Amino acid sequence: MKICLACSAGGHLTELLQLEKAWQGKTHFFVSDYRGNAIGLSKKEKVVFVECPRRNPLKLAKNFLQGLTVLLREKPDVIISTGADTAIPICLLGKLFFKKIIFIESFCRVKGPSLSGKIMYKIADAFFVQWKQNLEFFPKAKFEGSVF
Repeated sequence: MKICLACSAGGHLTELLQLEKAWQGKTHFFVSDYRGNAIGLSKKEKVVFVECPRRNPLKLAKNFLQGLTVLLREKPDVIISTGADTAIPICLLGKLFFKKIIFIESFCRVKGPSLSGKIMYKIADAFFVQWKQNLEFFPKAKFEGSVF
């Protein structure tokens, strides 16, 4: 099994790193944008850097093309993501390629859903929330507690 770990750099990557036991001992790689902790992670893990869209249509198109290239080259079986905008295109493309998608809603989303969560809830094979009150927005989600 090959696992793609897709997320934006910063807090989303910090959350995903808390789940290391999920991919430990399995072939894996990260997809993130070229910032802070993702750059540091690339010194010890395989990280593929993609454009961070930031609601810019041209950057989003570039991210989709980069995501397509990553999927065709790496051929992951499953994509695990904590969001946000950097990771959503590769997850959407992964679904088109019949990859399993696992999404974990952000820890900081206590009182309402994220835009990434709203999108991913519709396509994820498994969707997790870190706060019980988010089950109100995502009734089919699973609550397993916080990643921290």
